[in-house]
Amino acid sequence: MKDFRTLKLLDRLEKVFTSFGVDYKIMRKILQIKLTMDGRRVPTIFSQNAKKKGKEKENSNQYISSLWIYVLFGLFLVIFVLMEENYLFQMSLFYGIFTFIIMTSMISDFSSVLLDIRDRNILFPKPVNRRTISTAKMVHVMIYLSFLTTALVGIPLIVGMIKNGILFFLVSLMNVILLNLLVVGLTALLYLFILRFFDGEKLKDIINYVQIGLSLAMMVGYQLLVRSFELIDLTISLDPQWWHVLIFPMWYGAMMEMVMNGVYQPFYLLFSALGVLVPLLSIWLYVKFNPTFEQNLQKLVYQGKAKVKKRNKLKLWILSVICRSHEERTFFKFASLMMKNERDFKLKVYPSLGFSVVIPFIFIFSGFENDLDSLASSKSYLSIYFSLIIIPTIMLLLKYSGKYKGAWIYGVAPIDGLKPLFSGTIKAFLFNLYLPVYLLLSVLFIALFGVRILPDLVVVFINSCLYAVICFMFIKQALPFSESFDDSNQTGNGLLIFALMLFAGLFAGIHFISTLVSYGIYVYLVVVLLSFVLVWRKAFDVTWEEVRS
Repeated sequence: MKDFRTLKLLDRLEKVFTSFGVDYKIMRKILQIKLTMDGRRVPTIFSQNAKKKGKEKENSNQYISSLWIYVLFGLFLVIFVLMEENYLFQMSLFYGIFTFIIMTSMISDFSSVLLDIRDRNILFPKPVNRRTISTAKMVHVMIYLSFLTTALVGIPLIVGMIKNGILFFLVSLMNVILLNLLVVGLTALLYLFILRFFDGEKLKDIINYVQIGLSLAMMVGYQLLVRSFELIDLTISLDPQWWHVLIFPMWYGAMMEMVMNGVYQPFYLLFSALGVLVPLLSIWLYVKFNPTFEQNLQKLVYQGKAKVKKRNKLKLWILSVICRSHEERTFFKFASLMMKNERDFKLKVYPSLGFSVVIPFIFIFSGFENDLDSLASSKSYLSIYFSLIIIPTIMLLLKYSGKYKGAWIYGVAPIDGLKPLFSGTIKAFLFNLYLPVYLLLSVLFIALFGVRILPDLVVVFINSCLYAVICFMFIKQALPFSESFDDSNQTGNGLLIFALMLFAGLFAGIHFISTLVSYGIYVYLVVVLLSFVLVWRKAFDVTWEEVRS
């Protein structure tokens, strides 16, 4: 088995681990096995470099080889360290973006490590110290976070050291380490809280939604961070508010301002103290309650009781209206169940649905931040088209599943053609995922702009349905839920999604032009409706040869 350089470096801390009651030799062997196994899988967040089957070396680690992506992200962060010396502003943004990426990594990839019960099943019956097992799990996560952190902030910190001196580098390095500890500690404590009160399948669903909520909260929090500062006479200023305490990237921006510019006001002292104490406290609490955490992990094995579903006459009637044929209704129900129960699918798709609700309002209030009175009479309601940008991504993901090996069922299903399969799946997506988001946005937009925009909202919805069908036609055809998520987001998919987003911009542009002409919106409504009917009739004429090619 390969002896990793990381473990050789970790050997220098052997006495530290031993002093905490950890059997270092056993922990090292556990980590060596874990790192070897990690080389055989592709992490979720790095699926852009998805493996090419049969072409990888057995000991190559896909995580390490794909970190160059984050080196590119790090080049963007260089902008913030090169700004003028308002450290509170520039470094709060720097740490905010860094935290967003680290939190996303914890959610999408490292949560499976924290919630792994294989250690309990395999190692607990053996004569291995419990503290050794839990420490190995935490060190495993921290090793990969250190790789990610180095790739992401290595170049920016070196540039910052050249520009601002060695003190800037040392303080930034300490802040980055504290942020990593904070993210790991808070994530573990959050899961501990959930594990304490819920069981089995319910627990897995809650964890899934918590992960989704964290993704959305990080995006909203970043917007709050940016709007905490004001630009007055080309000078960036901050009026401290109590709720700034909740935006923890500002803790570290305040620490940098205090150290580099010698500002020792109570606001800066409080934030700097929080930035040091809270991460250490979160890790201490995790270590203290880790035995309870490991014990409650066993609940993940419990599958829960089978649910007895009641027949809902209203749903059956709606289904009969939406889907005319029996085959289409069958695939509609099948796709709906997959979207509802497939956790990998929900983890990738549901944050996008949340973003689609937030993004239109970000653009609205960015343009009318100081002039909300004129908002109601403006045409900013067209920002609802930003909600369409999620459609190509989700349409692409519809062909992936964690249970893709079950796709053989399509070959034995008694169907004459693939048209009801694809049309039923697209209708299931529009009805179950997009329609709830659209209705919520419509209610909020009517509250902001009034009932005058009702015809516009109807046009937007029809355009959304037409856009979904266009995306389906351009994306390489494959049977729904028939491919592995390891193959998602391959090279070229990003460019395809970007190109398809241009169609959404085209729809929005034509919509805006139609509002400049009397009754133009009604003419546009008729044109869009006819286009949708014509495209829908032709879009799903897909043969078996096309999906197998």
